[in-house]
Amino acid sequence: MKDMDRELSVALVITTIFVVILFAPSIYGFLSSVLTLTGTGDVKTIGVAAYWDSNCTKEVTTIDWGFIEPGSSKNVTIYLKNEGNTPITLSLNTTDWSPSNASDYLSLSWDYSGDEIKGGEVIRVSMILTVSPNISGITSFSFNIIITATG
Repeated sequence: MKDMDRELSVALVITTIFVVILFAPSIYGFLSSVLTLTGTGDVKTIGVAAYWDSNCTKEVTTIDWGFIEPGSSKNVTIYLKNEGNTPITLSLNTTDWSPSNASDYLSLSWDYSGDEIKGGEVIRVSMILTVSPNISGITSFSFNIIITATG
């Protein structure tokens, strides 16, 4: 009876290994599609101010991106105000990614058209964080978002 139990145990182990190897790509694909990550972006402005509201009463210092799935994008709306008197144009940059390889899988863009912003003018901007479907090894991230005005 012990020999039969041992043979069944060995057969069960071999079958399990075979099934895992056979279905590993599908299992990996399923798991990677349901994994999420979370992160923040500290907002730094130069020559322009960032706000959560169009009345410019709640300043933006950090964007909490919440939970994001691989292969998806998340939009956050902010308002940018030219607090000076002369027209400006804006540029966007990111720095200090943590972990340092996060920028290989995450990218930030916006829908700002590049038009001049008059003195005192407020514009609505969508910040778009995109996550590569191939991201791996990262469950949380942070980075700096730098918005610079030139005029």
